[in-house]
Amino acid sequence: MQKVDTQKVETQKVDVQKPERADGKLKSQLYELKLLLRSIPTLLMAFFVISVIVMNLLANKSISLPVDWLALDGGLIVSWMAFLSMDIMTKHFGPKAATEASAVAVLLNLMVCLFFFVASKIPGMWGEAYVEGSEALINGALDRTFGGTWYVVFGSTVAFIVSAVINNFLNYAIGKLLRKDPDGFLAYACRTYLSTAVGQFADNLTFALIVSHFFFGWSLLQCVTCAVTGMAAELLCEIVFSGPGYRICRKWKEENVGKQYLDYIAEKRKKE
Repeated sequence: MQKVDTQKVETQKVDVQKPERADGKLKSQLYELKLLLRSIPTLLMAFFVISVIVMNLLANKSISLPVDWLALDGGLIVSWMAFLSMDIMTKHFGPKAATEASAVAVLLNLMVCLFFFVASKIPGMWGEAYVEGSEALINGALDRTFGGTWYVVFGSTVAFIVSAVINNFLNYAIGKLLRKDPDGFLAYACRTYLSTAVGQFADNLTFALIVSHFFFGWSLLQCVTCAVTGMAAELLCEIVFSGPGYRICRKWKEENVGKQYLDYIAEKRKKE
């Protein structure tokens, strides 16, 4: 029995190291990505992808406010969910892994946008368009909302990629500076609150400048205030849900979640 177990362990080690001997760095990176996607718990990854998709869809709607200098869009309702997910993944798997997961979420969002676009071009009527005398107007509006416009899709994609890179690597950098009880809640709160604030500001400002300023007629002041107030609202949500986020990180560490991926990365760094 001991010989058989030893052989299994040796086989598993060979499997982990195999991509390093493969012809080309691309195969190694693809293997690493597949290993990562198998290691991230399905529920959190689903939560993350859904929040990215819904966030970009809701960004089509501007929120009416009583003051002209303040402007917000509907995306802030769920954008904090995406940042909470990235913070959890960064804490456990590292910034590179969290950024790769973000890229996967972006690709899936683009795929959903394509589905919506195709559906908007199919002849037919939306259920909510059956209003006597306004069918064509309402149906066209719904088609344009779900079908999307290229500048909204482009702006939201660029904004999220920029903010994901900033959030993930800033979160990691702050965590490296917090050497006293790095796994405690205070350290978790410092790294997530600060990185989320900067990342959310970058996300909101990038989207506002690309889309709202050029296509919706927002002033630069509105773009900046949107970025600041949106960041404040989303950061507040992050603070409220930081407790569950911290407990998820602790549970993942206790249960050795993603051990195969983490061992693979550790072995890869040793060779480098």
